[in-house]
Amino acid sequence: MKFNRFSSLSADTVKAILLVCLADGIVGISYGSLATGSGFPLWVPLSLSLLVLAGASEFLFIGIVASGGSPFAAAAAGLLVNARHLPFGIAVKDLVGGHPKSYVGCHIMNDESVVFGVAQKTPVQRKAAFWLCGLGIALCWPLGVLIGGSVGKFIPDTQAIGLDAVFPAILVALILPALKNARSIISAFTGTAIALASVPFVPVGMPVLFSLLGLATWRRKS
Repeated sequence: MKFNRFSSLSADTVKAILLVCLADGIVGISYGSLATGSGFPLWVPLSLSLLVLAGASEFLFIGIVASGGSPFAAAAAGLLVNARHLPFGIAVKDLVGGHPKSYVGCHIMNDESVVFGVAQKTPVQRKAAFWLCGLGIALCWPLGVLIGGSVGKFIPDTQAIGLDAVFPAILVALILPALKNARSIISAFTGTAIALASVPFVPVGMPVLFSLLGLATWRRKS
């Protein structure tokens, strides 16, 4: 993708994407530090960050194996968490590009790049936002993991200072402008209620999948 395509984005959108990528890198530092502090060699979290590029499933994998679980069970749990990428792929199928670019486009598809992509007004802006955010995270996440894994135990717990709340806050702020009518609001709040209700009963990462049931309340205009 040509870099001049990014010029279609507003300065505020570019700034927001850069801040999200920076925040992702900071969380990557926490992940790398947690992994090496749990006894994993640096190449394990670094390889996952490059090949998987999905923070939630990577945290889950490291956590399960570190607690004595099977790597196969951990991988299966990660795949289950990443099942949300199936509806993501439907939402951004026009943004990932054709072959062979689509392989890269699918790899950089994540919560943030999808939200930024679908939030833009024009097709050109949607594609530019998706790729800028996706490529930015593909760079910042492994870099953060490398830094965190290298310094290990010297990194403080990022959750203690609220960095674990950065992404939910950003995603909520991006989604709010899309709640312009009763149909969208009902679907969003129904999905939220279902996800919250399922939290005590399902593994980490699953509530977001249950939130898709909120789409059942969607009704087409007659």
